[in-house]
Amino acid sequence: MDAPSLFGDRPEGTGKGRPLQPGTAPLAARMRPRTLDEYVGQSHLVGEGRVLRRAIESDDVPSLILWGPPGTGKTTLAEIVAGVTGAHFVALSAVSAGVADLRRVVAEAQRLRASGKRTVLFVDEIHRFNKAQQDAVLPYVEDGTVTLIGATTENPSFEVNSALLSRARVYVLHPLSDEEVGTIVDRAMADGERGLGALGLRLSDEARGTLVNLANGDARVALGGLELAARGVRTEGREVIEAGDVTEALQRRSAVYDKGGEAHYDVISAFIKSLRGSDPDAALYWLARMIDGGEDPLFIVRRMVILAAEDVGLADPRALQIAVATQQAVHFVGLPEGYLPMAECAIYLATAPKSNSVIASYWRAMGDVQATRNDPVPLHLRNAPTALMRNLGYAKGYVYAHDAYAGMAEEGQESPPPERLQAYLPENLRGRRYYEPGVQGAEARLADWLRKRRG
Repeated sequence: MDAPSLFGDRPEGTGKGRPLQPGTAPLAARMRPRTLDEYVGQSHLVGEGRVLRRAIESDDVPSLILWGPPGTGKTTLAEIVAGVTGAHFVALSAVSAGVADLRRVVAEAQRLRASGKRTVLFVDEIHRFNKAQQDAVLPYVEDGTVTLIGATTENPSFEVNSALLSRARVYVLHPLSDEEVGTIVDRAMADGERGLGALGLRLSDEARGTLVNLANGDARVALGGLELAARGVRTEGREVIEAGDVTEALQRRSAVYDKGGEAHYDVISAFIKSLRGSDPDAALYWLARMIDGGEDPLFIVRRMVILAAEDVGLADPRALQIAVATQQAVHFVGLPEGYLPMAECAIYLATAPKSNSVIASYWRAMGDVQATRNDPVPLHLRNAPTALMRNLGYAKGYVYAHDAYAGMAEEGQESPPPERLQAYLPENLRGRRYYEPGVQGAEARLADWLRKRRG
């Protein structure tokens, strides 16, 4: 017995697509394209002459993973394969299917393979499969018992094990353009069989623009919002769907930020690079995107603290103080008010002079720690709390730095001459230079002082 299908019973290999959804199904389900000619978007994959389109039309689909944001047509492509393929087609949802379901599918696939029939296994939300589930299907993908089609909103390089990933082509689906979403909305309004065409409703131009904008490239959101707005208009006995109806139905723009997914890393990367690149406008935008998407504010602040030391550094030492103060303020007041100190810190860091001398200097020093012999601490730098240590020469010859500074002041010098300098590095590293000051902000003044000190 086959595992339950996402798409219900369907005559295999008819090439006529799935049966029409009943009228009570959501508009997005009823309007799902049944053929590649009805499919909107992803022309880089299924446009005329493209490899994936040719594979589908020739019933020669390889194992593949469809990766893209919600509402971009991943499941629809799988349904189209189901409609045109001559193979046995089984669909599973990774949320509800277990290893036992996979074994049943494989057993049936092996039986059909003996009679010359292929099996295509579609796994929705394949990123939800755990390691045991992925391992269970891997050998049968490898030996061709099943052709796997996986759909995921998460980066498969993170969520799908490398062995399975190496046996499947990854196709990236992009968010739909506003024009493409508009086409889908227009079709739904005009279609009297599956859409809203039989209801006698009109969608105002302003409402259409609002709907497309709020959908944010997600066809499912657009159709869901349209359906809800239409329901409200019909309840009130009106015929025109206005912008206010759409706004009330969707409430707000559909967010594509996922604080647990790839967007979490992409947006924080854009934020940090905007700060480093001294663009306060971009930094504020990406900060707002993260806050709007529900990102942990302390995660954002931790990254700003790191940037203050790594990318601003000694060019403006106050940056680290402000970043740490921001952490304390956000921890104290929380959100929503916490966005104020976060925005202030972002603007400060973006407009501060930049220097990466701290991290570069540290790694130069670490390089010598790891690559050279770790010689003992020079005797004159060692602590000498006992008579035995003093007799052994510990601390002998050490010059108390503040005495040297006092002497400098009496002589009117800003820095000691080289002959009065004391050695602080081990003998084998004498003369090494790890810290090289930057040229911006306060560090430029340090550079002059250090040059005189080093002689």
